Amino acid sequence: MMKTSDHTDHASAVTAVDHRTAVAAETARFVAVVRGADLAAQVPSCPGWTLADLVKHAGSVQRWFSVLLRARIQEPPRTREVDLRLPDHEDGYADWLAESATVAAEAFAGIEPNQPMWAWGADQHARFWARRMLFETLLHRADAELALGLRPAMDRLVAADGIDEFLVNLPFATFFAPEVAKLRGPDRTIRFRTTDGDEAWVVRLRPDGFGLETAHPAEAPADATVQGTAADLLLLLYGRLPYEADVLAHEGDEDLLAHWFANSAF
Repeated sequence: MMKTSDHTDHASAVTAVDHRTAVAAETARFVAVVRGADLAAQVPSCPGWTLADLVKHAGSVQRWFSVLLRARIQEPPRTREVDLRLPDHEDGYADWLAESATVAAEAFAGIEPNQPMWAWGADQHARFWARRMLFETLLHRADAELALGLRPAMDRLVAADGIDEFLVNLPFATFFAPEVAKLRGPDRTIRFRTTDGDEAWVVRLRPDGFGLETAHPAEAPADATVQGTAADLLLLLYGRLPYEADVLAHEGDEDLLAHWFANSAF
C-alpha cells in the first residue's frame, strides 16, 4: 500500500478535535438514544444485529481499547479477552454503555496522547486509540438512530475529522477488511469535498495501492468527485449512504466510484 506517513500536516489542517472529551459526549448521546428503546430491534445498517448487539459491540470496543491503553502495548495483542462486566439482563445495557465511557476516561487519564504505542493504523501513539474509539462510538450511535428512524446529527468538525481518520487508516485495514487490497488503479484519483466547510481529500489509486494526497487537495484535478456535508460524507465512507443518495453530489468516473465503494468497506 502507498505510504501515508506524510499525512500529519493534512490531519492537523482538518480540525483539532479533543477525542477523549468527544468519546464521553458521543457515548452519552448513544446512551440517550437506546435507553428505553426496544433492544431487540434490528439494525439495518449492521445486517443481522439488534440494538442490543450494537450496544454490546460499542461498549466492548471501549473496554478493549482501554485495556490496550493501560498496557501501553508495543506489539499486536495476542488475545482479546476482556472482563466486559456485561449485565445479565439487557435492561442494564444502557447503564453499562455509560460505564464503559467511564472506563475509557480512566484509561485516558493514565496515559499521555503522545505516548508511543503499537496501533494497527498510521499513527503509532496512544492518541490513535482515542481517535478510533471516538469514531467507533459515533458511527454506532448513528446506526442506533437509523434503526429507530432518526436522522443522525453530528458536530461538523468531528465529522470532518472522522473522514480524515477513515481515509488515512484505510490502507492499513486489509488484515480485517481484505477487500481493501483491491483498491488499486492506473493512477486514478477521487476527491471528497465538504459542502458545509472547506475541507477536501484526494485519494490516489496506483497499481501498488492507494493513499491520500497531501498537496492542495481542494484544487487538485480528480477523476471523480463526491460532495456533501461532513456528516453525510462520513456516513457515505462507512457504507451508511450510497454515493447516489440525494444528499450527495457526484461527478466523474462512475466505474472508479463503484470500484472504490465496492471495496472500501471498513
